[in-house]
Amino acid sequence: MALVFRLCLLLMLISPALAVLCNPADKKALLQLKHDLNDPYLLASWSPDTDCCYWYTVKCDRKTHRIISLSILNSVPDTNFSSQIPPSIADLPYLQTLILHKLPNLTGPLPPAISKLTSLSYLTISWTNLSGPVPDSLARLQNLQFLDLSFNNLSGPIPGSLSLLPKLISLSLDRNKLTGPIPDSFGSFNSSPALFLSHNQLSGRIPPSLANQDPSRIELQRNRLEGDAYMLFGPNKTTQMVDLSRNLLSFDVGRVEFPASLISLDLNHNMIYGTLPQGLKAVDFLQMLNVSYNRMCGEIPQGGRLQRFDVSAYFHNKCLCGSPLPACKGLD
Repeated sequence: MALVFRLCLLLMLISPALAVLCNPADKKALLQLKHDLNDPYLLASWSPDTDCCYWYTVKCDRKTHRIISLSILNSVPDTNFSSQIPPSIADLPYLQTLILHKLPNLTGPLPPAISKLTSLSYLTISWTNLSGPVPDSLARLQNLQFLDLSFNNLSGPIPGSLSLLPKLISLSLDRNKLTGPIPDSFGSFNSSPALFLSHNQLSGRIPPSLANQDPSRIELQRNRLEGDAYMLFGPNKTTQMVDLSRNLLSFDVGRVEFPASLISLDLNHNMIYGTLPQGLKAVDFLQMLNVSYNRMCGEIPQGGRLQRFDVSAYFHNKCLCGSPLPACKGLD
């Protein structure tokens, strides 16, 4: 019993030292950040009297105990979180993940301070009321793999400097108020990131340089893009999902070679003309197709997967015919 008592006493003496994991500089930075964000209830667990490695929304590295993740997600609509993103966000130099999601009272521009977080690999600031431009300075985040600035009120052009991010896997700028063209420099990405640029006010032609890219997904729907889209396709690409719907695109679909990897293709509500190419019926894994509301003509290729889609996938074209549409006159 005496030995057990001594062991318990020893553990009581050393446990406070073991419990304190959080780096003092990181803790100071987080407390300043909480203050700058007007002490929201969402961060009530951030108390000076407790170890910051155990605070809500915070994650420490298991070995270094430096703060590597900060994920503030508002699941309660009436939570008081009203502020701009403060410069103190940059005082967490080991941060690898930063998520600010569903914070409708988060306003103002994206601060230049974020570009100092050079360890970031995952940056999500979405479903807020941030406004102003997408800053060029984001190109300094050379370790970034995922950039998600969707569902905000960002405006102005897309900076071409984003193509300097060498490790980028996914770029989400959808559902903002961005204007101007897709940067020609996007053809020089090293990593062919998935592109989510839909629901903006982008205009002009899709840059031919995108022929050099092979992204897994391309979502450009609900913009004002014009002209051709041939560069997004090709027999040697491995793209799986393409949505170009509700733009002003006008090109001959008959000369497009679609990749065999396609799972989903949406071209509806454009001004695309020509005859659907025979090669499209050989796309074995196609699960979604919509070419409605265009100017296509001729017989839908028969004998492949294209008859698995109903009339709504093809209707409101100039003169498309053949199953599942009515038979082509004079071709029976």
